[in-house]
This record gives sequence, structure tokens and C-alpha cells, in this order.
Amino acid sequence: MASGKAGVPVSFDKIQKSFGPVRVLEELNLQVEPGEFLVLLGASGSGKTTALRILCGLETATAGRVLIGDRDVSDILPKYRDISMVFQSYALYPHKTVAENIGFPLKVRKVPQAEQEVQIRDAAAQVQLGELLHRYPRELSGGQKQRVALARAIIRRPSVFLMDEPLSNLDAKLRGHMRAELKHMQESFGITTIYVTHDQIEAMTLARRVAILERGVLQQLATPAEIYNNPANLFVAQFIGSPPMNVVQGALEGKNFVNNGAKIPTPVNGRIARAVLGVRPEDCSVVAPEKGGIKGEIYATELIGDHTLVTLKSGSDMLTVKAPKDFTARLGEKAGVAFSSDRLFVFDENNGLRVR
Repeated sequence: MASGKAGVPVSFDKIQKSFGPVRVLEELNLQVEPGEFLVLLGASGSGKTTALRILCGLETATAGRVLIGDRDVSDILPKYRDISMVFQSYALYPHKTVAENIGFPLKVRKVPQAEQEVQIRDAAAQVQLGELLHRYPRELSGGQKQRVALARAIIRRPSVFLMDEPLSNLDAKLRGHMRAELKHMQESFGITTIYVTHDQIEAMTLARRVAILERGVLQQLATPAEIYNNPANLFVAQFIGSPPMNVVQGALEGKNFVNNGAKIPTPVNGRIARAVLGVRPEDCSVVAPEKGGIKGEIYATELIGDHTLVTLKSGSDMLTVKAPKDFTARLGEKAGVAFSSDRLFVFDENNGLRVR
């Protein structure tokens, strides 16, 4: 492989984007550190792919500017931005073999043929395509085509890698392998990488930092651990986590969260008429009804393997608890949910913000 460049910083500076009357990005300010693996995470329509397309030059921002290093590239053609993009669609040349597709960036740069062949074999091996170099795209599965696209991006060794859902067409086992491979390659090369996904597992496992977008607004930018353990608002709290955080509506009265007559001690203090209590499934346990902060009945149990997911119904609320794998209970059986107050989150339902 050719030697890589040192990672460069990338900045979205007050980027706005509208399509007609529809505002897709609301003044996005985001600084990506040199050599960082940053994941833009959000549901469909959150603005994450639009942000990536503005960075690579396929869309023009309505306002604001994009910097790669200290260079404002807002009005520079994509081919002069020194970036390499991997799309969800593969964008392969159908009349070229796998080897020719992978090596095309080297051919454009007029790299000597012998050196091209070494780099092509090296890049192909990294994505497990060494045996398929003679094939054409029509002879490949979707997952194999995506790996060709990845190898072609790797071989360019640009200043910035941009990736738009690159693993979405792979099966679960290969996706897991490719996550590890991507992370290893990125750390080895030190190339600044911005990766777009709606898959929180990809975000949490790949990123040094995650930027969560919702309706064009940056909700939180932090490490995966910080986002999981200290969500900034109710949206982030419910978006991250599988299964998602349990939420119960009620009121905050002093240091207690009040719901259906139950008073649950919390780590915060205040008075909020419409409050939401949040707790992660692994931070609560199923207990006898009289010992639970919230009481209900067993609605479902699911053995996952190393644990059992227990769903309890309490009034109109459903709570999920991660219980030991040998947990058993009858459907409809009365039970309670217990939790320690230091693992509880409280949100203001009116604006979704976390109560600190």
C-alpha cells in the first residue's frame, strides 16, 4: 500500500440546506478532528446524508461553508477535494473486472503497472476479495460488490474517507467482520473518516465520536460511551440502546418522580408537571410487587442467549428488563421493577431536555 497522508480536520461551518421550502439542515456546526473516525447517526430524513453530500460536493449548501484542512472547499469541484466516497450503491464499472475497478484510481494517476498489481492485491485481500479479481460485477453478490467499492476507496488513500451506509447490503456475519476490518484499517491509515449510518450498533462500535442528527439539528456530539451513559435529551436517550431506554410519564416533585401514586427517588431535584423518567433495561431488575418502584404484570419473556428480556406492563406503560438467562415467570404474574436512583434519568417532556 502506498503511504497514507496524515489526517486532516474537517469543518461544517454554519451549514444550512433547504430544498425549496423544506429545511433539511439547520445551521450545522461540526468539527471533525484530524484522523478521527466520526459517525453521523440518524434516522431516515435526519439530514445526515445531505451533510455528507455537501462535504463531497454533490450538493451545494444554502448557507455556510465546508473546510477540509484550512481550505474552504465550498465552491471547489468534487474531484479537487481529495476525498474518497463509498456509496450505499456500488457505482462500479460493469465492463471492468474486480481488479480493474479497484485499480482504476491508480490507472488515472498513471501508477506503474507492476506497482498497481501489488496495491490491487493488497487492497483486495483486506476486504476478502483475493480470489475474485478476475470476475465482473454482474458475477458478484451485493456484498461482494460493496467490498469492491470499499477496496477502490482504500487504494486511493485520500485526505478524507466518506462512507454512506457502506455495510448495509452485507449479511450480519460479514457486516460484523467488515466493521472490525474498517476500524482496524482506519486506525492504521490515520485518515479522517466520516461515516453515515442509521444503525446504532455500527455507530457505537466504529466511532471515536458520534454526531446524532434529528430533523437537521445536531442533538449531541460525544463519544459512544458518553452518549449512552449521559444522553443530552429524550430523543438521544431513546434512540441509542437496544432495547431502547424505558420511559415512564409522570411528574417531578422535589427529588421524587411521581407516577400512579408511586414515589421514586431520583438523582435530581425540581418541580416539573410533565416529566419523563428514563432507565436502561440493564439498570433495573424484576422483583416481588411490594419491592418494586413500579408495579405491573409480566407481559412477555424472551430468552436472548446470555440474558432474558422481560417485558412488564404497568398501566399504559411497557418496561423492558434485562434479567438472568435462567429467569422464568408466567404471563400475567404480578411483579415489580426495582432500580437504583443513581441510574435514573429525568427529562422535561415539554422540551425533551435532560434535567440535571
